[in-house]
Amino acid sequence: MGQPSITVQRWEGLECAAQLDIVLPMYKEIWVEPPYREGPREIAEFVDRFAQEVFLPRARLVVARAEGLPIGYAFGYPLPADTGWWKAMDEETTPEFAAETGHRTLGIVELAVRAGHRRRGVAARLHGELREGLGVERVTLAVRTEAEAAPAHAAYAAWGYRRIGRWQPADDKPVSDIMLLDL
Repeated sequence: MGQPSITVQRWEGLECAAQLDIVLPMYKEIWVEPPYREGPREIAEFVDRFAQEVFLPRARLVVARAEGLPIGYAFGYPLPADTGWWKAMDEETTPEFAAETGHRTLGIVELAVRAGHRRRGVAARLHGELREGLGVERVTLAVRTEAEAAPAHAAYAAWGYRRIGRWQPADDKPVSDIMLLDL
Protein backbone atom coordinates (compact mmCIF):
# COMPACT_ATOMS: atom_id res chain seq x y z
CA MET A 1 0.00 0.00 0.00
CA GLY A 2 1.39 3.42 -0.97
CA GLN A 3 1.67 6.59 1.02
CA PRO A 4 -1.55 8.57 1.50
CA SER A 5 -1.85 11.66 -0.65
CA ILE A 6 -1.03 14.90 1.12
CA THR A 7 -3.25 17.96 0.81
CA VAL A 8 -2.24 21.43 1.92
CA GLN A 9 -4.41 24.35 2.94
CA ARG A 10 -3.25 27.93 3.51
CA TRP A 11 -4.71 30.82 5.52
CA GLU A 12 -3.70 34.46 5.63
CA GLY A 13 -3.75 37.06 8.41
CA LEU A 14 -6.57 36.81 10.90
CA GLU A 15 -7.90 33.68 9.17
CA CYS A 16 -4.93 31.94 10.87
CA ALA A 17 -6.33 32.64 14.34
CA ALA A 18 -9.42 30.55 13.62
CA GLN A 19 -7.18 27.53 12.93
CA LEU A 20 -5.67 27.31 16.42
CA ASP A 21 -7.88 24.30 17.20
CA ILE A 22 -6.15 22.45 14.34
CA VAL A 23 -2.62 23.61 15.14
CA LEU A 24 -2.60 23.36 18.94
CA PRO A 25 -3.01 19.55 19.20
CA MET A 26 -0.12 19.13 16.73
CA TYR A 27 1.97 21.63 18.66
CA LYS A 28 1.37 19.81 21.95
CA GLU A 29 2.27 16.45 20.38
CA ILE A 30 5.34 17.51 18.40
CA TRP A 31 7.06 19.96 20.72
CA VAL A 32 7.07 17.68 23.79
CA GLU A 33 9.62 15.50 21.97
CA PRO A 34 13.38 15.95 22.48
CA PRO A 35 15.13 18.31 22.12
CA TYR A 36 12.19 20.64 22.75
CA ARG A 37 10.50 18.99 25.74
CA GLU A 38 7.95 21.77 25.98
CA GLY A 39 5.47 21.75 28.82
CA PRO A 40 2.43 23.77 29.90
CA ARG A 41 4.34 27.06 30.22
CA GLU A 42 5.77 26.87 26.69
CA ILE A 43 2.43 25.80 25.26
CA ALA A 44 0.76 28.81 26.88
CA GLU A 45 3.53 31.05 25.50
CA PHE A 46 2.93 29.62 22.03
CA VAL A 47 -0.81 30.33 22.23
CA ASP A 48 -0.15 33.91 23.35
CA ARG A 49 2.52 34.49 20.68
CA PHE A 50 0.35 33.00 17.93
CA ALA A 51 -2.58 35.22 18.96
CA GLN A 52 -0.35 38.28 18.53
CA GLU A 53 1.52 37.23 15.39
CA VAL A 54 -1.62 36.60 13.32
CA PHE A 55 -2.09 40.39 13.37
CA LEU A 56 1.23 40.97 11.58
CA PRO A 57 0.89 41.95 7.92
CA ARG A 58 0.90 38.95 5.58
CA ALA A 59 1.00 36.35 8.38
CA ARG A 60 0.45 32.94 6.87
CA LEU A 61 -0.40 29.45 8.12
CA VAL A 62 -0.15 26.25 6.11
CA VAL A 63 -1.49 22.88 7.29
CA ALA A 64 -0.78 19.52 5.65
CA ARG A 65 -3.26 16.66 5.91
CA ALA A 66 -3.14 12.96 5.11
CA GLU A 67 -6.47 11.20 4.78
CA GLY A 68 -8.09 14.32 6.20
CA LEU A 69 -6.04 14.35 9.41
CA PRO A 70 -3.62 17.23 10.15
CA ILE A 71 -0.02 15.96 10.02
CA GLY A 72 2.05 19.15 9.98
CA TYR A 73 1.99 22.90 9.84
CA ALA A 74 4.10 25.95 9.08
CA PHE A 75 3.53 29.51 10.24
CA GLY A 76 5.41 32.69 9.46
CA TYR A 77 5.30 36.25 8.21
CA PRO A 78 7.50 38.75 6.40
CA LEU A 79 9.61 40.49 9.02
CA PRO A 80 8.31 44.02 9.69
CA ALA A 81 10.60 47.05 9.56
CA ASP A 82 10.69 47.23 13.36
CA THR A 83 11.57 43.55 13.86
CA GLY A 84 13.89 42.50 16.64
CA TRP A 85 14.78 39.26 14.84
CA TRP A 86 18.34 40.23 13.87
CA LYS A 87 19.04 42.10 17.11
CA ALA A 88 18.52 38.91 19.08
CA MET A 89 21.51 37.20 17.46
CA ASP A 90 24.88 36.94 19.19
CA GLU A 91 26.67 37.89 15.97
CA GLU A 92 26.81 41.47 14.76
CA THR A 93 24.96 42.35 11.56
CA THR A 94 25.34 45.34 9.31
CA PRO A 95 22.49 47.84 9.06
CA GLU A 96 22.09 46.84 5.40
CA PHE A 97 21.76 43.17 6.30
CA ALA A 98 19.25 43.81 9.10
CA ALA A 99 17.11 46.33 7.19
CA GLU A 100 13.59 44.99 6.80
CA THR A 101 10.66 46.38 4.86
CA GLY A 102 7.87 43.91 5.52
CA HIS A 103 8.60 42.38 2.10
CA ARG A 104 12.29 41.41 2.24
CA THR A 105 12.54 38.41 4.60
CA LEU A 106 10.06 35.68 5.50
CA GLY A 107 10.49 34.63 9.12
CA ILE A 108 9.34 31.07 9.70
CA VAL A 109 8.39 30.79 13.35
CA GLU A 110 6.82 27.32 13.22
CA LEU A 111 7.53 24.34 10.97
CA ALA A 112 6.59 20.93 12.36
CA VAL A 113 5.49 17.50 11.17
CA ARG A 114 4.03 14.69 13.27
CA ALA A 115 6.48 11.84 13.89
CA GLY A 116 4.76 9.24 11.72
CA HIS A 117 4.91 11.49 8.65
CA ARG A 118 8.51 12.75 8.78
CA ARG A 119 11.11 12.15 6.07
CA ARG A 120 8.42 11.97 3.39
CA GLY A 121 8.72 15.48 1.99
CA VAL A 122 5.91 16.98 4.09
CA ALA A 123 8.13 19.65 5.69
CA ALA A 124 9.55 20.63 2.30
CA ARG A 125 6.05 20.98 0.90
CA LEU A 126 4.91 23.09 3.85
CA HIS A 127 8.03 25.24 3.46
CA GLY A 128 7.32 25.79 -0.23
CA GLU A 129 3.63 26.56 0.29
CA LEU A 130 4.43 29.04 3.05
CA ARG A 131 6.83 30.96 0.75
CA GLU A 132 4.71 30.78 -2.40
CA GLY A 133 3.76 34.13 -3.88
CA LEU A 134 5.26 36.29 -1.13
CA GLY A 135 8.04 37.65 -3.37
CA VAL A 136 10.59 37.79 -0.54
CA GLU A 137 14.36 37.86 -1.12
CA ARG A 138 15.24 35.49 1.70
CA VAL A 139 13.85 33.24 4.43
CA THR A 140 15.02 32.86 8.01
CA LEU A 141 14.25 30.48 10.83
CA ALA A 142 15.67 29.32 14.15
CA VAL A 143 16.59 25.72 14.86
CA ARG A 144 17.71 24.21 18.14
CA THR A 145 21.35 23.20 18.59
CA GLU A 146 20.93 19.89 20.45
CA ALA A 147 21.94 16.62 18.76
CA GLU A 148 18.28 15.58 18.45
CA ALA A 149 17.76 18.51 16.06
CA ALA A 150 20.33 17.14 13.59
CA PRO A 151 17.65 15.92 11.13
CA ALA A 152 16.18 19.44 10.99
CA HIS A 153 19.64 20.94 10.43
CA ALA A 154 20.28 18.44 7.64
CA ALA A 155 16.96 19.21 5.94
CA TYR A 156 17.53 22.96 6.07
CA ALA A 157 21.07 22.58 4.72
CA ALA A 158 19.74 20.43 1.87
CA TRP A 159 17.22 23.19 1.07
CA GLY A 160 20.08 25.74 0.87
CA TYR A 161 20.00 27.33 4.32
CA ARG A 162 23.20 28.44 6.03
CA ARG A 163 23.83 29.23 9.67
CA ILE A 164 24.42 32.95 10.23
CA GLY A 165 24.29 33.22 14.01
CA ARG A 166 22.90 32.08 17.30
CA TRP A 167 20.34 33.50 19.65
CA GLN A 168 18.87 32.86 23.04
CA PRO A 169 15.68 34.84 23.65
CA ALA A 170 16.13 34.79 27.45
CA ASP A 171 18.52 33.30 30.00
CA ASP A 172 16.04 30.53 30.80
CA LYS A 173 15.44 29.71 27.12
CA PRO A 174 17.44 27.33 24.91
CA VAL A 175 19.98 28.42 22.30
CA SER A 176 19.04 28.22 18.61
CA ASP A 177 20.93 28.65 15.37
CA ILE A 178 19.59 31.35 13.07
CA MET A 179 19.49 30.00 9.52
CA LEU A 180 19.13 31.99 6.30
CA LEU A 181 18.06 30.97 2.80
CA ASP A 182 18.78 33.46 0.02
CA LEU A 183 16.26 33.10 -2.79
